[in-house]
Amino acid sequence: MSIKAPATMEVETMPCEPKPELNPLPPKPVFKPLKAHEMSDGRVQFRKVSVPPHRYSPLKKYWMDIYTPIYEQMKVDIRMNLKARKVELKTRPDTPDISNLQKCTDFVQAFMMGFDVPDAIALLRLDELYVESFEIKDVKTLRGEHLSRAIGRLSGKGGKTKFAIENATKTRIVIADTKIHILGSFANIKIARDSLCNLILGSPAGKVYSKLRQVTARLAERF
Repeated sequence: MSIKAPATMEVETMPCEPKPELNPLPPKPVFKPLKAHEMSDGRVQFRKVSVPPHRYSPLKKYWMDIYTPIYEQMKVDIRMNLKARKVELKTRPDTPDISNLQKCTDFVQAFMMGFDVPDAIALLRLDELYVESFEIKDVKTLRGEHLSRAIGRLSGKGGKTKFAIENATKTRIVIADTKIHILGSFANIKIARDSLCNLILGSPAGKVYSKLRQVTARLAERF
């Protein structure tokens, strides 16, 4: 008795047609980023920065150092209005970002406060930098020789104390008579301000240095 092999059954495969989509979505629109003059409906944005009398000579000396990064890199127009004694800034059609105008204004204002151009130009490069200003009388009311001694404590002999605070906190400090300006990041400004306030209140420099070392060491561990 011979056993036959089972016959193989051929199944004809029909090509399955894709089902038509019920609600085909339109293609995703692609919008180009708006330019600065388009964001303000084509209006030109202006800023004006007053020039104090004692900053005329430095402004004249370093004008090209200020003009070049603002005009060529940030694409913002700048000019000196001699009659109004103000530096005027305005946006151009090719200004890439509207925030560039405010950055340039902060840069010029920092220079007018007394910061050097290499320090103030960091405001154009970095977003997390600020300038904070306060007066000695905001911390403690001092008059006459007491005020002079407080200013002397802030600077130290040959600017030693000021440089030590700057290097420890990675900030820049300008002491203009009774006004103090600090340039740096938010956390570093707070540390520098606390150190300066302690000096104004009468703490000896050695005590401020030791506290500064502790705080900066803690900051270094955190990051």
